[in-house]
Amino acid sequence: MTTAVRTAATKRPPMDSMRKTALVAGILYLITFISVATLTLYSPVLKDPAYILSSGGDTGLRWGALIDVIVALAGIGTAITLYPVVRRQNETFALGFVTSRVIEGAMLLTGVLSLLSLASLHQVAAAAGAHSTALLTSGASFVGTYNAAFLIGGTLMPAMNALLLGYLMYRSSLVPRLIPAIGLVGGVLMTSSVIGQILGINEKISVWSLIALLPIFLWELSLGLWMTFKGFRKEAPLMVEAAAEAESPHGSAPAVLSPIAVATTAGAA
Repeated sequence: MTTAVRTAATKRPPMDSMRKTALVAGILYLITFISVATLTLYSPVLKDPAYILSSGGDTGLRWGALIDVIVALAGIGTAITLYPVVRRQNETFALGFVTSRVIEGAMLLTGVLSLLSLASLHQVAAAAGAHSTALLTSGASFVGTYNAAFLIGGTLMPAMNALLLGYLMYRSSLVPRLIPAIGLVGGVLMTSSVIGQILGINEKISVWSLIALLPIFLWELSLGLWMTFKGFRKEAPLMVEAAAEAESPHGSAPAVLSPIAVATTAGAA
């Protein structure tokens, strides 16, 4: 029986690249959950109308601002990382997802700039011992800008992300369909909640807002965990296509017969 010893090509197959993509995207998704800490760090600023006149420090606010910067960059990173994969399913929706992530990051950074400006003014007011209505008005303006930026960047855009990426993940089956299905439901509910807040018929903290938030939270958490620890499903059409490309002559380097195999084959002939 003729045997041939082949020297394996040194090029890594695309499937390894797909696993790395899923891992990086999953980790970035999980990083965004550190934003939960800002609920506590920003609490003194957002709940006290006279914060700008207080003598307290701004350490919590500044740590919260740093966390928001990290979250904004991580969010954009998820879109950049996943784009080469999900564009195979639908390039229009993939571009939409990147765009929504960039808008989300921009809005979060707008909120950060507003609160850092408030912190700077707070330091000046504390040092000068100033007490005036103008300072209170300025402080309320900065807080209002943050709240508006968060409504768009931290509430509406995650809903858009869920609708766009949820559709791509559901159609491609890169992850179990239950996960993007939760995201699609959450996207619709969260969008309705934001519209209600803009129209003044819903509050930031309400039963409606809580019901809308829960599926978004579960969607992003489950997606991040699945991509981090499981990767993309190998039976998904996009993964099957990637495997076929890896095995095709144009998708990987050709195998090279060793001298022993050449001699053996020639003798058998």
